[in-house]
Amino acid sequence: MPALQPTLDGTLPAPTTDYPTWVDTVRPAFVAAARTGRRFTTYEVAKECDLPEPPNPRADWGNFAQSLAREGVTEHCGFDRSSRPTAEHSAVSVWRGTRAAQNGRVS
Repeated sequence: MPALQPTLDGTLPAPTTDYPTWVDTVRPAFVAAARTGRRFTTYEVAKECDLPEPPNPRADWGNFAQSLAREGVTEHCGFDRSSRPTAEHSAVSVWRGTRAAQNGRVS
């Protein structure tokens, strides 16, 4: 395990989780959102459910969203402007739960 570098105020940063552990933490919130049938962005669900950031935010949110689509939990249904404060209203994917998710056949 690598040594942690203290911050400038002398405190140690919070330990980061690995990607599989992070997925296990955030997946239930996205499955629940998919079951509603509403349209959503990953940021909206993360904000509503106060989900933690992934180990590599620039890549992991997209990888996770794509894995949900591959597993039949969600489907891509368009694009919108991001509401994430740091995204400068860039285009983001909009998702909704598949019929299987809406009928409770995915977990």
